[in-house]
Amino acid sequence: MKKWTLYLVAVLLALAAFATPGQAQLPPLIDRELLFGDPEISGAQLSPDGKFMSFIKPYKGTRNIWVKRAAEPFDAARPMTADLARPVRSYFWSRDGKYLLYAQDKGGDENFNVYAVNPTEAPAAGQDVPAARDLTGLKGVRVQLYHVPKTDPNALYVGLNDRDKAWHDLYKLNLATGQKTLVRQNNDRITGWVFDWNDQLRLASRSAPDGSTEWLRVEADKLTPIYQTTLEEQSAVVGFHKDNQRVYLITNCGAARDLSEVVLFNVATQKEEPLDADPLKRVDVGGLMLSEKTHEPIFVAYQDDRLRRVWKDKSYEQDFRKIQAQVPGADLYPVSSTEDERLWLISATSATLPGTTYLFDRQSKQLTKQFDLRPKLRAADLADMKTVRYKSSDGLEIPAYLTLPKGAAAKNLPVIILPHGGPWARDQYGFNSLHQLLANRGYAVLSPNFRASTGYGKKFLNAGNNEWGQKMQDDLTWGVKYLVAQGIADPKRVGIMGGSYGGYAALAGVTFTPDLYAAAVAIVAPSNLLTLLTTIPPYWESIRQQFYRRMGDPSTPAGKTQLERQSPLNSADKIKTPLLVVQGANDPRVNKAESDQIVVALRERNYPVQYLCAPDEGHGFARPVNNMAMLAAAEKFLAQHLKGRYQESMTPAVAQRLQEITVDPKTVVLATKK
Repeated sequence: MKKWTLYLVAVLLALAAFATPGQAQLPPLIDRELLFGDPEISGAQLSPDGKFMSFIKPYKGTRNIWVKRAAEPFDAARPMTADLARPVRSYFWSRDGKYLLYAQDKGGDENFNVYAVNPTEAPAAGQDVPAARDLTGLKGVRVQLYHVPKTDPNALYVGLNDRDKAWHDLYKLNLATGQKTLVRQNNDRITGWVFDWNDQLRLASRSAPDGSTEWLRVEADKLTPIYQTTLEEQSAVVGFHKDNQRVYLITNCGAARDLSEVVLFNVATQKEEPLDADPLKRVDVGGLMLSEKTHEPIFVAYQDDRLRRVWKDKSYEQDFRKIQAQVPGADLYPVSSTEDERLWLISATSATLPGTTYLFDRQSKQLTKQFDLRPKLRAADLADMKTVRYKSSDGLEIPAYLTLPKGAAAKNLPVIILPHGGPWARDQYGFNSLHQLLANRGYAVLSPNFRASTGYGKKFLNAGNNEWGQKMQDDLTWGVKYLVAQGIADPKRVGIMGGSYGGYAALAGVTFTPDLYAAAVAIVAPSNLLTLLTTIPPYWESIRQQFYRRMGDPSTPAGKTQLERQSPLNSADKIKTPLLVVQGANDPRVNKAESDQIVVALRERNYPVQYLCAPDEGHGFARPVNNMAMLAAAEKFLAQHLKGRYQESMTPAVAQRLQEITVDPKTVVLATKK
């Protein structure tokens, strides 16, 4: 017996000698379900009178809306919706608290209708929930929400593109009857409407044919231009000043401005007054919060390495300081309040805190914990996130977020480069399930805010113009070089993974830098920029010129040549990296043909490729079973090629779904051109 024990110990020691360095010190494997499964409770909101709290919780395995009385425990709540085909991801209360309102599409097609449910209504016989009414009841139409009026709580102002797929007409929607009353027919390329504090329609934004943005004063019989920003500038009206004559405008208009700032703009005189800009001169304005009770500004937010605020209301600042003292190290986000703004729901989060929601009473100053988003996750097993900066190929400084595996030495690690989608978006500090999953599996994870990312000024944003697959890709490549130079990365075990633009970057990485990556996962990824631009949804007509300016104009010979050169599909013969392609069949933004094309191109040269395609998804996976199947496949795929850890187990439902959405490349047939 002793000999057998000694032999077993010797075998284990021998196996440990061949283990990837650092893995022995990693925390235990975190189950994917804990990171990506449905949160037990999320999305809590207070009813306007504070008597009820609503939230999202699984009902028969799918996220739906639940309601409880404010003082009741959460297990006393009852479901309000019972959509088992697709999760309800967001919702809101009507102004009078009579209805819960939410939007749903079909299978990810992004044609949303608005639904209403009365939380005081008893379910019909044999039903578990009150009846949800489809207020808009349209097919192939995308409903947009513009305004929720206080003076008429039985109404919403919505946009409908049933007359013209490219442009939304403005309607007033009756919540009780579903009746739609036309307010303004959109014959002027209008992209948005702004109402004042008295719910009067005052302003409109228009996309000019050249791609610039115009702000218009709305009058009974005409629209008068009052402010304009070029295609390479941005402006946004946050809301009206309490005098109902000036508006809070976030803008970077003019040669003297690089970073956006908040100004007060008079819609009658067109006079502009500065209000706030980043005191550190580092980032754009990230947001302005206005009180709906006093109509005064509460704070201006700046999303730097971490969230910063400049407080405009000192009483709110004092309250947040009290809350912060009780949840040190977390970023605090106000998510819902009562109409009188006495009660607030506050979300506290950090890189190692998925999210804890508190109820704060501004009168008594009492802070009461409500729930944890993912209570079964142990903070001790989670990895911190830090900001790093490095120079790209032309010397431009790239800010990035780095997560290192907890318990492992930061040396010679497998690495995942995780570029964000958009590309006109940005990554920010906070809890990131994908960062945590990959770090737990032993990878260093880098999310670069490459040029063309928002938040760092218009020069940084516009530095990405026409640079898809070129300098934008360099910003990722030089991120790899930075990690290698720091000794963090094993240069032979670098992978890239992303969705949307991040998926394009994954394809560009394995075609334009074929020796850099040892594995790639491309999710809803454009492979051919010409077909991408010819199939954008018609309701994106307002930003078509932005696409052409920032990506390349396919109507010009030079633009077409550039886009062809930057399309990974046209360099598919250079791919020598293992590739996993993921697609939603109903994706209206990146059509299924984008993935089919690259899969067929690799099949034609007898190069292996893995392909997942969910028939009930769009631009990204919303159904947890689909998402879990994709992650299980991606995790195993990365482990095979980068030697990280992975979780072999999965539920029977996920295993079955993975089998169902796995596509044999031999069966892929390209759609014929019409």
